[in-house]
Amino acid sequence: MKIMVAYDDTNVSQEAALEARKHAGAFGAEVHLVTSISGGAEVPKKTFDHAESNLYRIKEKLFDPESIPCTIHLLFRGLTPGEDLVRYAQENETDVLVMGVKRRSKVGKLLFGSTAQYVILRAPCPVLTVK
Repeated sequence: MKIMVAYDDTNVSQEAALEARKHAGAFGAEVHLVTSISGGAEVPKKTFDHAESNLYRIKEKLFDPESIPCTIHLLFRGLTPGEDLVRYAQENETDVLVMGVKRRSKVGKLLFGSTAQYVILRAPCPVLTVK
């Protein structure tokens, strides 16, 4: 079983990673911690390094390699985060995608879009949202 965690170093994504750890332990699953960065090849090295260090930090904090296999993936393919996450889930035959969600106003969704909404509606697998 493959569990994918959409991780962006927010409190809700940390909660999502905790929930994924529980599920992985119960089902003997492997975890994929995934961050998507908008911008493609134009991403500044500082942004890339920061996102990568966040992934390593949460992996070391939450996942024991002896009991729960965990890999990290930093996506910067030039897609929106929602598109990137859905495509990764498709390409890697993810069984469940776990992501944190936070409440946004209707105006906020209109102006900034909603990665969670995109993923929930288009993911090829069940999506577990954590708030």
